[in-house]
Amino acid sequence: MQHRILVVDDEQSLREMMSIMLTREGYAVDAEPDGDRALTRLKSTGYDLVIADLKMPGMSGIEILDEARRLNNEVPFIVMTAFASVDTAIEAIKKGADEYIIKPFKVDELKHAVAKALETKALKKENRVLKEKLGVAGAFDRILGADARIDQLKRTAAQAARSDATILIRGESGTGKDLLARAIHQYSSRRDQPFLAVNCGALPETLLESELFGHVKGSFTGAIRDHEGLFRAANGGTLFLDEIAETPGAIQVKLLRVLEDKQVTSIGSTSAEPVDVRLIAATNADLEGAVGAKRFRPDLYYRLNVIQIYLPPLRERRDDIELLSDYFVRQSCERAGCALKTLTPAAAARLHSYSWPGNVRELQNVIERAVVLTRKDELDISDFPDKLGQATSAEATDGPSDGAVPTLESIEKAYIYWILNQTDWQKSKAAQILGIDNSTLYRKISKYKFDDPRSGRRGDDV
Repeated sequence: MQHRILVVDDEQSLREMMSIMLTREGYAVDAEPDGDRALTRLKSTGYDLVIADLKMPGMSGIEILDEARRLNNEVPFIVMTAFASVDTAIEAIKKGADEYIIKPFKVDELKHAVAKALETKALKKENRVLKEKLGVAGAFDRILGADARIDQLKRTAAQAARSDATILIRGESGTGKDLLARAIHQYSSRRDQPFLAVNCGALPETLLESELFGHVKGSFTGAIRDHEGLFRAANGGTLFLDEIAETPGAIQVKLLRVLEDKQVTSIGSTSAEPVDVRLIAATNADLEGAVGAKRFRPDLYYRLNVIQIYLPPLRERRDDIELLSDYFVRQSCERAGCALKTLTPAAAARLHSYSWPGNVRELQNVIERAVVLTRKDELDISDFPDKLGQATSAEATDGPSDGAVPTLESIEKAYIYWILNQTDWQKSKAAQILGIDNSTLYRKISKYKFDDPRSGRRGDDV
């Protein structure tokens, strides 16, 4: 797109010189001798940049700046001044001018000032567009994505946040379930109260029970003092239970009781205490399958699944990879205290084509590592882990050779093997991605005699 520039100066020779020079640089240029004509232009034409002399008969450059800012607060503004009037130029900067150049100036100085002002404008626009894409409210700003599903889930989450209904967040590891839970809390009326979180799969049963419900002194070996537990500590606020599918059966019973009665009984106590806690749960597991296999209580499942929000994996929203990559590069550069780096087109393409089994978390970690370890201004393919460019085992062993056209069976075999590897051989998750039921997947694994690398078993042993 051709940038349009307005030049304002009472010296005809300077206007003509600047018009010719900037036109040769590829800009569309209009030039006016005074402020009145310049403002008439500004009211009828959209400009990407205004360059004005500070001292002119009639309206001064600062007055033009004030009017230009009133008409369009985002248009960049460069002021020109003689050496003796530098103080006036500095005053113009304080009033909102983006740059000043001192007469007489060299052509290269003007070119540099123009390029810098236009670049600054582009960055400001990019930041504004990015913010517009980031969601319905400030609380959801960190949940990045221009994909329509991300926009919809943020709207659903914002609406759900206004209630006290229990929310179940579903999605693969690394998709941002914890981030979404925190955003829901921040957008809710409980935002000034505690937000506490626990990973239900990271603690043994006894410790998890104590962590959630508390215990009284002497209730078990090592209970040397009373412990209030997370439900009491989060009273008035939000409790986030991550990996809820990993909760042992005995604790599921107690969780159900809390949800139904709004009361908590500590280990070793006979009295229940009322609590007011908003519960958000999350899982990357097949809860329905766990209910069917009697590993998860159906009554608790229905209590948790009042409002369900699904976070899609990154591979299903590839158009967001560029947006997220740019954001993480900027964020990582700020944290590292280094100049802003950029991605080469080849690196951006590689990031876009990778499957990202670890989702947004993996992308963030990969980019942060590259920013910290790379001294160059650009991040190239070589700055990222080799895995981003490696073929999967299925591609390496089942791809066509010597120009042969692959059979449908070989394509299916390669694809299923690839999905199994991307999901770390979590078969329920793989079946969901493949769009088949678990029994069909098991038959395919047996048919193609795949090896499960985690157990060393062959497919026909599964």
